[in-house]
Amino acid sequence: MKLRDISKSTLPLLLMGLCLTMTTACEQTKKDKAAAATEYVLAEEVRATDPLPSWNEGSTKKAIFEFVAAVTDENSQDYVVPEGRIATFDNDGTLWVEYPIYTQVLFAVDRVKELAPEHPEWKTTQPFKALLEGDMKTVAASGMKGVAELVMASHAGMTGGEFTQEVTKWMATAKHPHFDRLYKECIYQPQLELLAYLRANDFKTFIVSGGGIQFMRPMTLKAYGIPPWQVVGSSIVSEFQVKDGKADVVRMPKIDFIDDKAGKPVGIYGHIGVRPILAFGNADADMQMIEYTMSGNGRRMGLFVHHTDADREYAYDRKSHVGTLDKVLDMAKVNGWIIVDMKKDWKSVFPDR
Repeated sequence: MKLRDISKSTLPLLLMGLCLTMTTACEQTKKDKAAAATEYVLAEEVRATDPLPSWNEGSTKKAIFEFVAAVTDENSQDYVVPEGRIATFDNDGTLWVEYPIYTQVLFAVDRVKELAPEHPEWKTTQPFKALLEGDMKTVAASGMKGVAELVMASHAGMTGGEFTQEVTKWMATAKHPHFDRLYKECIYQPQLELLAYLRANDFKTFIVSGGGIQFMRPMTLKAYGIPPWQVVGSSIVSEFQVKDGKADVVRMPKIDFIDDKAGKPVGIYGHIGVRPILAFGNADADMQMIEYTMSGNGRRMGLFVHHTDADREYAYDRKSHVGTLDKVLDMAKVNGWIIVDMKKDWKSVFPDR
């Protein structure tokens, strides 16, 4: 239809239709913008309320949420009273970096080298010989017992306060060469979020590690929000003494307890007194802790970090000299253990600086 063919009576109707069409289009645009804004707000709310933002969406994160919901809902058949909500975490390789050598070994290195001239027997005694020769693979192969021997021999005779001061001083300056971060900053952001999420749901979070109990305690509260009295670890014999009129506890050159492998359930029984309902490790050495946890009544959860990210951290498992994850990988599915794939399950590894 050409404009000259439009009658005077038809033109107003066409103009009215055009206005209605434009108005409808404008209203639809407003609705689209409003819907988009609403979606954005909802997305922001989801991000703001997600207690595990550094965990990628997937079956692992979903399983954690479902477990916590089940054991904290009073109407659930899996409900657990707050007093029973115990969660235990290994430290090395589970909460912070353990590769290429346990952090506590590096702490002992300086002291052993300093005292070596006074101990010629160390040149032929392992793991001292390996440490002095720079053979860290052999040192790592000695396990937590070897680490305990190094720390025991190099720090015996100190009072508890003196040892704490030395650990604190070392932690304030010692850096991981690969990440150029202080060792106490080489902690895993996703695990910090998980610890906080569990505590927000009335869980008590404990560290149960093969590392030295007195080595960990000076840093756990600030790093993880876990107080010293909720840390279980390997220990050396200590004695009460009075020196120069001052009462104190002195470290002796003798191993007291190795909180590793089968020792972990024993440590939990002796220090905590309640079987955990959630346990998190990263190596075969944590398997007994997870088995002990999963053997209790009611709903349980056992998890292992699998170090698969060579770009952001390290990739190691079956043949590693530290944090060996071998039997666990073969047994996880049949036992209902969850393998947390660092590369796939974690959006980030370390906290932002």
